Amino acid sequence: MKMKLYIISAWSILDPVYYTFTRLQYLKQTEKKKTIFRVRLTRYKGREVVLSDGTIIKKNDTLVKIHLHNVQLLKELYNINNDIKRAVVVYKKIKESLPYLASYVEQHKKKEQIKGIIGITMLNRGSERLGFESFSITSRLYIWFKQLALFPIFLISSSNPARQKNKSPNYLFMSTKSLLGKYGKV
Repeated sequence: MKMKLYIISAWSILDPVYYTFTRLQYLKQTEKKKTIFRVRLTRYKGREVVLSDGTIIKKNDTLVKIHLHNVQLLKELYNINNDIKRAVVVYKKIKESLPYLASYVEQHKKKEQIKGIIGITMLNRGSERLGFESFSITSRLYIWFKQLALFPIFLISSSNPARQKNKSPNYLFMSTKSLLGKYGKV
């Protein structure tokens, strides 16, 4: 347990550097509600994907890439030893953050160009209840790169990582239409 605390502390120090180099932005939030997302616009480089609402996402389409604020999340999960309870906390945090993401898209100057949102995760169970659609990554090289990049967070966020060692990263998509319909202003 102490090793995880040291890793989280070191990550807390390095996170501002990571934040600067990745061009991420925080979503506007209230003092009481801190969102778990950091975002940036990106051009999609994967294979064509057709979402359930008919949205077609093609190479070079503009998407909002979402990143979980891992240090913040790990600090909140540190004292929870049950993976199911951890998953419930993560689910709630993401659900609470999605209206802020919808607001970000609604107010963005490139709103009309944004086709949807994209995330990459090794933990996608329950994402469909939030409105995400999961698609496998087809490039072996990109899978390997993402497994390497996501491994540290996966390792320290799971109480038994050996039991889940063969997890593969997936794309999570949600169309702008679905995001705004489900989480936007009423």
